[in-house]
Amino acid sequence: MTAPADIVIIGGCGHVGLPLGLAFARAGKRVAALDIDAAKIDQVNAGRMPFLDRGADALLPKALADGTFRATADESLISGAEVVITVVGTPVDEYLNPRLYLITDLVTKHLSRLRAGQLFLLRSTVYPGTSERVDELFREKGLAIDVAFCPERVAEGQALEEITSLPQIVAGCSERAQTRATELFRLLTPDLIRVPPLAAELTKLFNNAWRYAQFALANQFFMMANDHGVDFYEVYRAMTERYPRGQGFPKAGLAAGPCLFKDTVQLGAYHNNTFFMGQAAVMINEGLPNYIVQRVLRRFDLKKTTAGILGMTFKADSDDPRDSLAFKLRKILQVECKEVLCTDPFLKDPTLHPLEEVLRRADLLFIGSPHTAYRKLDFGKTPVVDVWNMTPARLKTL
Repeated sequence: MTAPADIVIIGGCGHVGLPLGLAFARAGKRVAALDIDAAKIDQVNAGRMPFLDRGADALLPKALADGTFRATADESLISGAEVVITVVGTPVDEYLNPRLYLITDLVTKHLSRLRAGQLFLLRSTVYPGTSERVDELFREKGLAIDVAFCPERVAEGQALEEITSLPQIVAGCSERAQTRATELFRLLTPDLIRVPPLAAELTKLFNNAWRYAQFALANQFFMMANDHGVDFYEVYRAMTERYPRGQGFPKAGLAAGPCLFKDTVQLGAYHNNTFFMGQAAVMINEGLPNYIVQRVLRRFDLKKTTAGILGMTFKADSDDPRDSLAFKLRKILQVECKEVLCTDPFLKDPTLHPLEEVLRRADLLFIGSPHTAYRKLDFGKTPVVDVWNMTPARLKTL
């Protein structure tokens, strides 16, 4: 007979669920990471993290040995758990419409396993109003289940650390749910922020849209300066150096990943498609790869050029390629160039090439993701398009 778990995390082997499960296991709870990916389950149960997250490589084998954590495909464990956490969020479809049905479909799928008295907790970003809809669905089915939304808002790769170092937002759909969710997350940190569910849902979306808009403003400034023949990073230094009101202004770069774009679009859909600043941010950030190539075309005959892209993940020193604009850059360059070679030290992909080969063969280099390993490379006389300003060899203007 399978040993019971205090907490079952649906989607528990992914970037959101796995660090959270390990954090609760470290706090003494028996956690089952429920997943449908058999290969990932086997990898986790063998003590190997399926992605990079600081501190998790050491914690996972310890939690497995202690018996406080395991990965599983056994859905029957849901019935015996005191707490059920889902990390299924609300993605957008190919038409940029929120896929609202995913959460209710998941709840409906597991209705026969859920039972009265459980705490059902939503963790990933959801469309505003989703938590209350789930609570209403349980009530319609006659299930007295407490529902809460406690959003994750950690930086990928640092989740295990930030789960306990950052405030946790707790939003219950009833006072009882609020109390239970508060007690649960107090195991991880005493720093809790209690708000109503809709406020919590908007908090997560506002945070991500705000960050995405900041990147868009930096990228727009980059384009403006570059169009007038000015090195953006000279302006950036003048804006930020020893000037307190310029601190926190981001550098330009390929702003992407699995959250910021999606959540900005989702927020626009929620507000009747009148989130004009967010929509402008999407156009700027998504348009940057094409802008870069169009400017490069003015200086180089790309039809005779072998281009190299260094870094394909969506941010520095990450192994996550989801929604990375480096791949969009590659597609555009493949239309214009004789050949495009890509490399990334964190990815295993048969379409990628060794760094040494890319450096040797490329006539023109692009920094797709500013991995630390690229900072001290000797590029020789090869021109480097570096929007991130991570290497002195970069072209100052395009």
